[in-house]
Amino acid sequence: MLRFVHRWPGLVAAILVICMSLSGAALSVFPALESLSTPAQTDSTLDVGTVAARIQAAQPAVSEIRVSPAGRVTAFWFDTNNQSQASVIDPATGKAVANAETPAAERWLKNLHRSLFLGENGRIVTAVGALLMLVLSVSGLFLVARRTGGWKRFFSPLRGASSARVHVELARVSVAGLLLSSLTALWMTASTFGILPESADGPAMPAVTSGRTGYGLDQMPTLSKLPIDALRDLTFPAQGDVNDVYTLKTTQGTGYIDQGNGKLLAWSDASIWDSIGDTVMMLHTGRGAALLGLILGLMSLAVPALAVTGAIQWWASLKARPRIRGNASAGRAGTVILVGSEGGATWGFAATLHAAVAKTGEHVHVAPMSAFEPQRYSAAKRIIVMAATYGDGDAPASARNFLSRLATNRPLRTIPVSVLGFGDRSFPHFCGFAQDVDAELEKAGWAKLLPLETVDRQSPQDFARWGRALGEKIGIPLDLHHATVVPQLTGLTLISRRDFGAAVQAPAAILRFALPRTTLWQRLTGDAPRFSAGDLIGIVPHGSNTPRFYSLASSSRDGFVEICVRKHPGGLCSSRLVDLMPGDKIHVFFRPNPDFRPAKNRKPVVLIGAGTGIGPLAGFVRANDTKRPMHLFFGARHPSSDVFYAPEIDRWLNEGKLTSIETAFSRTAARSYVQDAVRRDGQRLAGLIASGAQIMVCGGADMAAGVKAALGDILAPMNLTTAKLKAEGRYAEDVY
Repeated sequence: MLRFVHRWPGLVAAILVICMSLSGAALSVFPALESLSTPAQTDSTLDVGTVAARIQAAQPAVSEIRVSPAGRVTAFWFDTNNQSQASVIDPATGKAVANAETPAAERWLKNLHRSLFLGENGRIVTAVGALLMLVLSVSGLFLVARRTGGWKRFFSPLRGASSARVHVELARVSVAGLLLSSLTALWMTASTFGILPESADGPAMPAVTSGRTGYGLDQMPTLSKLPIDALRDLTFPAQGDVNDVYTLKTTQGTGYIDQGNGKLLAWSDASIWDSIGDTVMMLHTGRGAALLGLILGLMSLAVPALAVTGAIQWWASLKARPRIRGNASAGRAGTVILVGSEGGATWGFAATLHAAVAKTGEHVHVAPMSAFEPQRYSAAKRIIVMAATYGDGDAPASARNFLSRLATNRPLRTIPVSVLGFGDRSFPHFCGFAQDVDAELEKAGWAKLLPLETVDRQSPQDFARWGRALGEKIGIPLDLHHATVVPQLTGLTLISRRDFGAAVQAPAAILRFALPRTTLWQRLTGDAPRFSAGDLIGIVPHGSNTPRFYSLASSSRDGFVEICVRKHPGGLCSSRLVDLMPGDKIHVFFRPNPDFRPAKNRKPVVLIGAGTGIGPLAGFVRANDTKRPMHLFFGARHPSSDVFYAPEIDRWLNEGKLTSIETAFSRTAARSYVQDAVRRDGQRLAGLIASGAQIMVCGGADMAAGVKAALGDILAPMNLTTAKLKAEGRYAEDVY
């Protein structure tokens, strides 16, 4: 619900909110310009009486004097043609120093910002825009807190896709200003339309006692005791009218002064609403607080970027998930399907299940696991949790915080739950996250609909088998025919290859492809492939619906697509790739892997890989233009056959992109593996970890397990574990 409240006002009102924020940012400059152009007061003891007398001496026809919150003194009068005139005054001399007319650009921007040039109706529209901004700011605050793991971790480092990180970083920096701007805008609109209590009207007009004119302004006690910066407005009596008075408005209240003897005839203090209104005006416009105005203006500039990055996330989520027709609301559904997916494949299985159950006439609700809210499932007969496992037993993107939400939401009544895990059996922690979910549900007291079942490598057969068991349990015939939907493919042409491993009977190659050609429209709409080292390309081999994934050794900024591939006996995809020759073409799709890339800081990075696992690690070093400390531990079979990137490694060491390298070879007399190199250098590694280093491991599952064991021994004396480093974002794996 919170995401819905945040997303749709942002999408629907994006243009209005952007227009208001940009015009507000532009207007924030004018108070600063006013402060800079206002004559400096060298005499801090200047009083209103003295300044007013000087102005009257310089301009006898003066009718009004105003002092802005920024301290600018402006005098008004009528010329001989009865035309209103205004000038900025130097308080030290009382003489005009500049024209006081509001610049045309400022008037235009004010009309745009306040009412969109639509008068009173426009003010209502902009008030709606301010209300939407408030809704977006408040909901955004809670969403950021949810993403970072609570209010105490509100400013903790972020992981995820670049657009999502930029969106949250901008929100964290600007949300305070956006909240303040929207709240003050709503207050000012409410005041304009008379919704708030009226300001004080001032005292009743008194009877004039002196019947004279011409008393010296600098002789009047009330004015001579009033500092000039406390004045807001002094209106002069009509010339020759002995019954008229001076009207004095200050920050403290309003009063009337007899022009014949200078006595204060009446006075009323400003109301609390006057004081609040002045403060709100100052906070919103920056008048009297130019620096604050500029800061708020800069924060407003984040709104267009927030709109763009938010729209990118929305569009990416639409593309990642299949369209589920007839998705019932959470409160109406008899079957609730919760999905935990990293790349989107599990959503396809959820859509197939939704269609099959809904075909029987039952209401079905599908949502991400991160939206788990059992109190909303008032009509639910059952909950199906479809949980993929990401990496080494981790929660996928759409399931983060599910376990913590489960711990804080007790079952309201007995609703049976079934967990279906998706994973790859070749991994040591096959469906590890699904197992954790199943165990925690049982611990929390939820009834089981079916025992935990698993689907290996997106197998339609496994899914259909589970569907038949589910149908028998709930009394609905379920025949689940799922066809894997492959994302839109991009053609890549091989431009070069470097071969390795022939001497040890393990053919491998570094394959470099040309960047795919893209149209201007694709670049503008974000459909052009953009990737970083460590992201994945998916290739669907002939005779299979299940894609194989390879880690990228390059980013789109490098101008090419590069992967490292070793030929596996009987491998449909690796055999085809290793046999490619320059000029040959393959079709692929790109998938982000945002949790496997160096953190955005200057702390050391320890890169550990073996064999073709060096691919993304080499990509990280290649992109290390800031020359942050990077230390590589690399394992291979033999130094003469499969040291990938050997020339580049020498160059990167000389350039400072790579700080050090330690190697291990399993087909030499010394016979060691990369985990042995890690143990040998344990003392240095411990020092790097103590200084905040991030560890990144890439390669086969057995190698990764050995490295984790070696690191466990190194970390134990430091009271650390790889699990604790992973929780801090300092340990990442890309394991196959």
